[in-house]
Amino acid sequence: MTLITCSALLFDLDGVLIDSTPAVIRVWSRWAIARGLDPEEVVRAAHGRPSIATIRDYLPHADHESENLEVEHGELTDLNGVVPLPGARELLSALPLNRWTIVTSCTRALAKVRLRAAGLPIPERLVTASDVKNGKPDPEPYLKGASLLGVSAQDCVVVEDAPAGIRAGKAAGAQVIACRTTAPKSELKAAGGDWIVDNCKSISVSPSDAHGHLCIEWTDNRSVPDR
Repeated sequence: MTLITCSALLFDLDGVLIDSTPAVIRVWSRWAIARGLDPEEVVRAAHGRPSIATIRDYLPHADHESENLEVEHGELTDLNGVVPLPGARELLSALPLNRWTIVTSCTRALAKVRLRAAGLPIPERLVTASDVKNGKPDPEPYLKGASLLGVSAQDCVVVEDAPAGIRAGKAAGAQVIACRTTAPKSELKAAGGDWIVDNCKSISVSPSDAHGHLCIEWTDNRSVPDR
C-alpha cells in the first residue's frame, strides 16, 4: 500500500469517474467514417484531449468550430451506456467538497450531462475545455483546477487515465495516480504516471492529518503485468 498526504484531488472525468467509452466510440466513429478517416485511429487520438484539437489535427483546413459543434451535439445526445466507474461514487462521497474538483477536456455542457447521466455529483467549480485556452497535455487545466480550490498544483494529486492528461498533471507540478481503465500500463508509465491503479475503487481517503491534509491510500499496480 502507498500512503501520501495532499491538499486536494483533481480528477479527470471520462475514464476516471465515468465510463462513456461506448458513446465516445459511436460518435467519433460516425464522424471519422463520414470523412474518410480511420475510426479506430481517431477514437484513440480523441481520448483525453479537447475535441476541437483532434478535429484540427485531422482536418486542418475545415471549419473547426462547425465540425466541433457536430461532434458535441452527438456526444450530448448519445448517453447510452454512460455509467460511473467502480469506486467513483464512494471516493467522491468520502472527500470534503472543497478538496476536490474535476478537470476535463469535455465542454462544460457535456461534462454536466454525463455526470447527471452517471448519477455523480457536479462540483460547484470545475474546469472544462470551455474554461481554458490550452487543453491537455498543456498544464493550464490542472493549474486552473488547483487555483479554483485555493491550493498549489504541487500540493495536489491528479487522477488520470489518458497519457495526455498525465502529462498535463505532471507539467503542472502535481503527482499523478494513473488508472488503467483505457490505456495499457506501458503508456501510463511512459507518460509519467507516478503510481498506477486499476480504478478509483483502489483509492481510499483517511481523515485529515494534524495539518489539515488529506491522507490518500492505494495499492500501486506498477508491478502487475500489462494488459
